[in-house]
Amino acid sequence: MASIYDFTVKDIHGKDVKLDQYKGKALLIVNTASKCGFTPQYKGLEALYGKLKGKGLEILGFPCNQFGAQEPGTEAEIESFCEINYGVTFPLFAKIDVNGRHAAPLYRHLKGAKPGLLGSGVIKWNFTKFLVNPEGNVVLRYGPNVEPASIAPDIAKLLPK
Repeated sequence: MASIYDFTVKDIHGKDVKLDQYKGKALLIVNTASKCGFTPQYKGLEALYGKLKGKGLEILGFPCNQFGAQEPGTEAEIESFCEINYGVTFPLFAKIDVNGRHAAPLYRHLKGAKPGLLGSGVIKWNFTKFLVNPEGNVVLRYGPNVEPASIAPDIAKLLPK
C-alpha cells in the first residue's frame, strides 16, 4: 500500500469508509480512549478541528482499548461520551487494535511509515497522533503528551495557502 488512501476502515456505526475521500486534506489520525489521563485532549482536538476544518484539516479518531483497558465501552457509548463531554464533531471510527497480531492494517501502515522513538514500531499509549499530508503520506508522529494546539503550526504548513 502506497498511501493511507488505499485503506478502508469502519466508522463508529460500522459502515465502511474509504480513506480516499480525504484526498487533498491534511489528516491528524489519533488513537483515543474515554478513561485515560489524556482524554481531555478531545477538547483540544475539537478546538483544532473547529479552527482548521474549513481550511483543509480532518481529524480521524480511532478508539482503542489496548492501554490499561481505558476504552471499555461500545461504539455507541464512546460516541455519546465524546459528544456529551467534549462536543466532538470530527469523525470517529470503530474501536480497533493498534498493536499486536490484530492491529488494524491502517495502523500497521502508520507505524511503518513513522516508527516511534528508537525505531520502535509500537504505539506506546492512547492519543498518539500521526500527521498525514494531502497526498496521503505520513509526515510526523507525536507522542500522547503532545497537546493538539502545539501541532497547529505543523498542520498549517500542509494546508493550502
